[in-house]
Amino acid sequence: MGITKLSELIRFEAPGAISHKDVSDYTGKVIALDTSIVMNQFRAVTPSLNPLTGLFFRTLTLLEHDIKPVFVFDGRPPGEKFAALQKRAEAAGWRSFIHLGTGSLQTKKSVHLLKLLGVPVVQAPGDAEALCAWLVREKTVEAVASEDMDTLPFGAHVLIRHLNAKKDSDIVEYSLPVLLEKLQLTHKEFVDLCILLGCDYCDKIAGLGPKRALTLIQKYRTIENVILHINKMTYPVPNNWKYKEARKLFLDAPHAETPELVWTEPDEEALVEFFCRCTYVKYIFICSILDVSPSLFHSYPLDDCIGVFREERIRHRMARFRHIRESKRQQREKEMAKGHCTQTRMDDFFRVLRKREQTVEPGDCGDSNRKKHKSK
Repeated sequence: MGITKLSELIRFEAPGAISHKDVSDYTGKVIALDTSIVMNQFRAVTPSLNPLTGLFFRTLTLLEHDIKPVFVFDGRPPGEKFAALQKRAEAAGWRSFIHLGTGSLQTKKSVHLLKLLGVPVVQAPGDAEALCAWLVREKTVEAVASEDMDTLPFGAHVLIRHLNAKKDSDIVEYSLPVLLEKLQLTHKEFVDLCILLGCDYCDKIAGLGPKRALTLIQKYRTIENVILHINKMTYPVPNNWKYKEARKLFLDAPHAETPELVWTEPDEEALVEFFCRCTYVKYIFICSILDVSPSLFHSYPLDDCIGVFREERIRHRMARFRHIRESKRQQREKEMAKGHCTQTRMDDFFRVLRKREQTVEPGDCGDSNRKKHKSK
């Protein structure tokens, strides 16, 4: 859900904090992605397909645009978020929400796939969006790509929405420093505003709309002062309102070490093995239809593939990937010859920015002896 109606409020009250971008504007940039958001997008658009297929195509397209993606995985959500997760599960028709932690089959396969594609993965101790925002503040990445607006109260200086890497897409970028300046709020006051609007961690004051919430925070500066001055009959304050706990979650930095990021060449043969050469058919789809945990089926090894595509389709996509990269390399060489090259060389793309220890355990996924060819 993110923050209720925050995007609308920004559009009307601080439009200067919004920029409309083209995918080419992010060439060479390191961008953190909340993996659960990416996967949920594909589940919503193509519910009959395994979201790993969407993750495969989306990642290749980002790499073709010379974007350096960093995929961040959720850890255990804070207890304050359980109620919101349960509501989402019920809305989706599930009996209960399923926490896809580091030990789940879906997460293991996602991590394994991303490693085969040569992109870094990072495990968050809690919410992925909180760690994404922290990575921006630490200058490990330059922006966060997510559809959830709560990345902003977590402190991400730059939030990118609708980054689907299509040439004609309208990518929307939010600048937190500009937003705070336009609203004349500190970051802490902005967090209180987001709690008043409605977040995943606590209830909100019923009947309090976004414009009224902004006016109150601009005048009284804290939720405590707002409570003292509002009409409790018109705006009833929730019983045992845990806004302080929500505030703490937004403001406290995650307990994590700064990761060191490595990009390598995609491993085509391993990707073909992953997608095509299968000992079972659509295993995860069956689990989702039956609404059971994949862990119930112990007979299937975790390093098995998902059996979705014909081999020709994977090889065709990888050939296209290499062709696009080679075309861009030739274009850069022409620009260098003319003396006005502004892009980084392709040789510099697959390189170590910071040497990173393995932050997500892929379990039994993949062959530990598989060779990765790193460019210098």
